[in-house]
Amino acid sequence: MREVLTISSEESTNGDCPAEKKLNLVDENGSTDTSIHENLKDLSNFAVKEILQNNTNRKVTCLRGSFSSHPGEAVVVLEKPAFSEEILKDYFKGKDNLTKSFHNDIYGDYRYNPSSDLNAVKATVIHPATEKTIQRYTSQKHYMIEESPKIYKDIILPNLAEEEDHLQWVYNILEHKSEADKIVVEDTDPNDGFVMVPDLKWSGELDTLYLLAIVNKKNIKSLRDLTSEHLPLLKNIKEKGSEAIKTKYGIEKHELRVYLHYQPTFYHLHVHFCVLRHEAPGILVGKAHLLSDVISNLEVAPDYYQKSTISFVMPENHRLFEKLKTAGILET
Repeated sequence: MREVLTISSEESTNGDCPAEKKLNLVDENGSTDTSIHENLKDLSNFAVKEILQNNTNRKVTCLRGSFSSHPGEAVVVLEKPAFSEEILKDYFKGKDNLTKSFHNDIYGDYRYNPSSDLNAVKATVIHPATEKTIQRYTSQKHYMIEESPKIYKDIILPNLAEEEDHLQWVYNILEHKSEADKIVVEDTDPNDGFVMVPDLKWSGELDTLYLLAIVNKKNIKSLRDLTSEHLPLLKNIKEKGSEAIKTKYGIEKHELRVYLHYQPTFYHLHVHFCVLRHEAPGILVGKAHLLSDVISNLEVAPDYYQKSTISFVMPENHRLFEKLKTAGILET
């Protein structure tokens, strides 16, 4: 069985817990298994076995455990959502519990317990969770990798073939088999076209807007594959994606952070569109590459990303970590 990701309540995730990949749960005959997610109404029968990580900065915790109603292990990710401007006024309507911790001059510190409908937590449930999935959500030591073209060719590239097995959810979106009702904009051109959909990390609030533009072409895995031949595609994504966001959400292009990840979470080229005021996971140096910079680099040197050394941050639980370590690229 392959992993399934289901979001309860709202489509969201994350913190420094990894960005989830939506994978179909399919048996050897290709049939779909409804698994635990078909009738999951609450988490009362989830028993916590281990706290995999607890990110106090992003208010996210990742838990390992199991459901008494279903065999196999599970991972539950709980996240405190950002405040919604639309309901802020509701925090001051009722006489909710307010307990003073201390005060000093004009400053007072209180514990405030708003009504339950204002205190929702986003929950991501992954079941069944393989050991690989569990490790992905476990707090890890990180390393800065300087990937030369040779390292990419000899170590990284040969190991990307297995990633194709985990891209069916991407193809489902491109073929309108899944999330067709969520498409923000689509260009059907086979070479320069793309589909833009909300990212799983977006809760739907404009302050945290986060969209993904997924290219139609299936032979572009990552930044490393890009050449000047792809400039029309990249410019099309930048222009039409920004245009669609302005039309649908009223957010101007200069208010957007548009970038690619390297290494990406999944190896089918996609571009992230995130509102600037939201500090989304994966926007730091060592992960994010601004689309405008990528375009500029390819205009200067058509094979820039085939000849450049690209630095990125890798956790020790990454699938390629041991291969780099064995090759002597890392010292731990």
